[in-house]
Amino acid sequence: MGKYHKMAAVLAAVSSLALSVPAQAQTPAGEAASLRKLDIMLMVSSLRCRFGADNFQADYARFSTNQYSTMQGAYNTLNADYSARMGAAGAKKALDTISVSMANQYGQGHPWLGCGQLKGLTHDLAGTADRGHLLAVADEVLRDSPPVQVAAR
Repeated sequence: MGKYHKMAAVLAAVSSLALSVPAQAQTPAGEAASLRKLDIMLMVSSLRCRFGADNFQADYARFSTNQYSTMQGAYNTLNADYSARMGAAGAKKALDTISVSMANQYGQGHPWLGCGQLKGLTHDLAGTADRGHLLAVADEVLRDSPPVQVAAR
């Protein structure tokens, strides 16, 4: 199986799982955190992959533009939740901690997706208007290992 066939298989598996399995029931703040982490992971990954054959900064820029209102809403939800619980200074620190943590986690690469796979995923996510799809994909790709596939009988 060639490099691109393997990449297509992984992308198809992640996309099909994301479409068939609803995002875990979360609080609005939990969903907002997942979206924020997805955005940061894609941004850091696009910077990390920018010098290779699978540079996807243009795809990330399109994702960022197309998903701006969703991601801004996620940030606002988190900020409001954290502010209510920790005050304005605590909220700022918590949001900064999320960003730094994600940058450190993905700065050395995604644990199981390569640049080509992340490029295809980012391209796909840039074109969706479905917040539920974004949440389902976040649930899958923010894991430390790939989702386990159950063989059909």
